[in-house]
Amino acid sequence: MSPSLLTVLYRTGRFAAGPLLIFERVKDVGLGEIAFITAPDGQERLGQVLELDGERAVIQVFEGVAGLDVDRTLTRFSGRGARIGVGLGMLGRIFDGSGHPIDGGPPLVPEAMLDVNGLPINPYARAHPSDFIQTGISAIDGLNTLVRGQKLPIFSGFGLPANELAAQIAAQAQVKNESSDFVVIFAALGITHREASFFRRSLEASGALSHAVLFLNLADDPAVERLLTPRAALTAAEFLAFEHDLHVLVILTDMTNYCEALREVATAREEVPGRRGYPGYMYTDLATLYERAGRIRGRSGSITQLIILTMPDDDITHPIPDLTGYITEGQIVLSRELHRKGVYPPIDVLPSLSRLMNAGIGPGKTREDHRAVADQLYAFYARGRDLRRLVAIIGEGGLTKEDRRFLDFANIFELRFIGQGHSKRTIEETLELAWKLLAPFDPDELTRIPRKLLAKRHAQGEPDRG
Repeated sequence: MSPSLLTVLYRTGRFAAGPLLIFERVKDVGLGEIAFITAPDGQERLGQVLELDGERAVIQVFEGVAGLDVDRTLTRFSGRGARIGVGLGMLGRIFDGSGHPIDGGPPLVPEAMLDVNGLPINPYARAHPSDFIQTGISAIDGLNTLVRGQKLPIFSGFGLPANELAAQIAAQAQVKNESSDFVVIFAALGITHREASFFRRSLEASGALSHAVLFLNLADDPAVERLLTPRAALTAAEFLAFEHDLHVLVILTDMTNYCEALREVATAREEVPGRRGYPGYMYTDLATLYERAGRIRGRSGSITQLIILTMPDDDITHPIPDLTGYITEGQIVLSRELHRKGVYPPIDVLPSLSRLMNAGIGPGKTREDHRAVADQLYAFYARGRDLRRLVAIIGEGGLTKEDRRFLDFANIFELRFIGQGHSKRTIEETLELAWKLLAPFDPDELTRIPRKLLAKRHAQGEPDRG
């Protein structure tokens, strides 16, 4: 995104607040246009026109306005929006939040320069996601299946291992029955250096770093740059998916930091706040990011999104997870209670959901018994969880023998099925484990599994009741 040769320089700065710089008497400037701001000491900063009012322009400065003398600051406009150079040469590289290499390697030789806002996909051209993605995580593959082209958020809380889970999925994810793995594009939004180092080490250890692209906007980087970072990452993803036919897994973390930056800019602009101080257009803004996932008819490439967000106070009704849930196709919810028990990954399967699960499972994709077995596990686990609440009131001595069986099932299910540790399970291993957990129950109790599947299961051999 190097500046063009421009002749019009403006020294008409009048006001600076937060990340915003206001210039007057500007002409022929467009909304969203990139500006190059030269400080009195000669250092150049990048900005973007956020608002126009006649000849008055509000510029969002990515590096902030600290140290700028408004009267002596020069600005020139590029005549274009924010763009990023993209190409296969990005693989294995690390960039800052604006798309500049920061890994000490040579400058990127781009195959194309693309607008970071992307181009909308014609709804008619969209292909419905239907290919099962094997993550190696039983609680996801078995009960909340991820499908290629899906956008699936991970709702976490402070201190929960969402990043650890995302790194494990990034290393293990593959489309079943295809040899190619995912290209991983990881966009860090205001995370710490320790978290960024963790992702880098995890990708290196798994061998995935060579086919990964990292965009890092860390906690001590300009907050306003976080608004550009996910757009730069998704622009690279679109090029790799739809021009080079690659399966691209985009991991965005942490979207809570992105929304905080959005609120910061809105406050500096003195906008009327919405829920909890966030701008009223936050839903639309998030949708412009999340809706860039998907597949296109006639193209073999795809973009799948894993969106990590931290719920303030573990509140799933907070505006950030609430709006995200409306836009995306489900959610994976992490449980603090399971985390305290030492269960990893601490996925609470009851509030978790994959709205595209039915499109990605069944004969030819996973197994014909997948849906029925998942429903039975849900039913038994939900009953066991209800009994836990009852025990808190009447004590375990008040339970019947049958109730204790379901209470025991809930405990075993959490320890053996959900709590798989860092091991990788195929979907076949996940479903076989599910049958083993259901084996102690009589066939008449397995009401969610059709009789013909039970008969076929017994014909193949009596289930393990151990």
